[in-house]
Formats: sequence, C-alpha cells, structure tokens
Amino acid sequence: MEGIGNGPRILLEFSFFGLFDVSITQTVLSSFLVMIALIIASSVLGKNLQKRPTRRQVLVEKGVTVLRDLVVGTMGEHNAHFTPYIGALFCSSVFGTLISMLGGVFRSATADLSTTITWALVTTGMVWYHNIKNNGFLGWLKGFTEPVVVMTPMNVISEIAQPISMSFRHFGNIAGGGVLTSLIYGALGALSSFVLRWIPNEIIRQIPLFQVGIPAFLSIYFDLFSGFIQALVFCMLTMVYVGAACPPPAEASAKQ
Repeated sequence: MEGIGNGPRILLEFSFFGLFDVSITQTVLSSFLVMIALIIASSVLGKNLQKRPTRRQVLVEKGVTVLRDLVVGTMGEHNAHFTPYIGALFCSSVFGTLISMLGGVFRSATADLSTTITWALVTTGMVWYHNIKNNGFLGWLKGFTEPVVVMTPMNVISEIAQPISMSFRHFGNIAGGGVLTSLIYGALGALSSFVLRWIPNEIIRQIPLFQVGIPAFLSIYFDLFSGFIQALVFCMLTMVYVGAACPPPAEASAKQ
C-alpha cells in the first residue's frame, strides 16, 4: 500500500484515435485484473457440473446456497434474482482490497473513491429505477413529500447522502487502513535503524528487524478482516436499500 495517501499512480497514458486521452492508473489495473480473475474462476468452477457432485462442486454449491439464503433473508424470496449481482459485488470488493497484498504496482481498488462511489451510484440507480417502476414517476416524486410536505428538503438530502455515505464508508476504511499501515511500517523501519545503529557491522545494521512479522499481522487485519467486513457492510446496505424499493408483489399492487 505504498503511496496510498497520494492516490493511484498513472501507469500508462495514450490517445484513443486522437479523440480523447486515456490514463491507466493502478486502480484501473487492479480492477481489471480482479474482473478477469473472477471471470476465469466462475468459468472453471461452474463447468462440468454433475448429479453426483465432486468435492469442489459441493463447496461451490454450498457457497452459492449461503449467498442466496443471505439475499432471500434480507430482500425476500421475490428478490432472489439479485443473488448474482450481490455475489459479484462482494467478490469484487474483497479481492479488490486483497490485491494490494501482492505488492508492486498493485493497489487496493477499493482505496480509490472512484470505485466505491461508482458502486454506490449503481445501487442508487437501482433503487430509483424500481421505485419509479413500482410507483410511477409522479409517485416517486410524491414520496419525497412524505410523511409531511415540510420533510421534502430532508428527504432530498437523505437521498443524495445515501450513495455518498456508502462510498465514503468503504473507501475511508480501506484507504485509512492503508495509510496507517504505511505509517507504522515506516516507524518500525526507523526503530530498527535506531536500535541497530550501535552495531559496527554494516550488513547487520541494514536488517529491518522490527519490520519482519509485525506488518504481516497488521495486513491480516486491515486487508483481510477489514476488507471482508467492509465488503459485507456495503452489500448489506445495497440489499436493504434495493429490497425496500422492491416490495413483495402484493404490497406493490396495494400501493398502486
């Protein structure tokens, strides 16, 4: 996560048919690699399915069942078709965070606000689409005046704040964890130099004594644990917001 506080570096720039310039940043590279990896994994794990499942197929089916049960339990049986989207969103978030552990030019895609705010805007777009579909455009606008007209400004602000809060929560936790890890790593390097500076052997003085082991435990928390939790929270919020906009057919008919 080196340099995470300075934003993603531009790795490549080129002109697209002379019409506009394209910049390939660390975030773009990480995002595309995660997408390619997920596509390949889905193709490999989803082929050659058998009636008598293999161990791999049993694990895959168990994972899909757990995910579907989570979606159904949160959004209702009638919204089970959102399971692939929620699964793709969760995996993109988790692996988009974990890719920074490879080091080098790889940087957490979720440590870039442009990634998380895009996901949040997609969620908001889905909410608006289903609200308009179920209530009509005028019904959707009327919803901002409920329960009383004086609440209209607050309802509008709340609608705007929804994608902002979702994106900044996810981005802030991942980016903040990366900055904190980098600061601690640098401090441990300075501590190693201070402790070993009295040793006459030049080679021994270059050993990063305190940078061995400790950063690994920090990475387990900030990358693995925190990344998993933030992905789960983001997906849960998405399911709650979209599920509220997609009530059971009976309720939707009653509102109309």
